[in-house]
Amino acid sequence: MKTLKFPTSHKTQLMDITAEVKEAVIKSGVKEGICVVFTPHTTGSIFLFENADHNLRRDLLLALSRVIPSEETYSHVGDNAAAHLKASRMGASVSIPVVDGRPIFGKWQGVFFGEFDGPRQAREVMVKVIAG
Repeated sequence: MKTLKFPTSHKTQLMDITAEVKEAVIKSGVKEGICVVFTPHTTGSIFLFENADHNLRRDLLLALSRVIPSEETYSHVGDNAAAHLKASRMGASVSIPVVDGRPIFGKWQGVFFGEFDGPRQAREVMVKVIAG
């Protein structure tokens, strides 16, 4: 298993980690199987998203803030309820097929880490490639 560690720089942001996932798959040596990408954070998420148009990332963050506004009053004791809710909506993991030693993505797909409670000094993403 490969663990990616990185800081985030904004309260909310989307980070394209596709290159790091591809590298982990290639270095694993697995030719056929599945790649699982997971984050253990409850205020961060992992998901597949379009990676061609950077403006679409802003659109997604704006849409999430409209559906789950940070300014809303929530029952959560802390001040980051919206971050937890956004992360749960986006998900904590994805599974990606591995064929001929490479992860398979759609033409415009990439793997993203969503930060909803930043900035943070250290975020983690685990990448596990399983032969099958």
